[in-house]
Amino acid sequence: MKTVLNVKIERDVKIKAQKTAAKLGLPLSLVVGEQLRRFAAEEVITFAAPKRMSKKLERWVAEAERDLKRGKNLSPTFHSGVEMDRYLDAV
Repeated sequence: MKTVLNVKIERDVKIKAQKTAAKLGLPLSLVVGEQLRRFAAEEVITFAAPKRMSKKLERWVAEAERDLKRGKNLSPTFHSGVEMDRYLDAV
């Protein structure tokens, strides 16, 4: 026996989820149903916040990006391990 579940969700989330399900050849109702079955069976739900860089790492990455744009602190292209070893031995 099936029933209808009405859930309010942000429009863009629904659209993205529908597109992803369609790419996999699945109806969105199957995806939602599977997630609800898993939640009911395991009695566990996991939320994860996106990982963020530390301020120190943000500064380091910004410095590396500036250097890259300026062509600074870059090694040359090597065509062999011997060529690389010579360069590193000279530095």
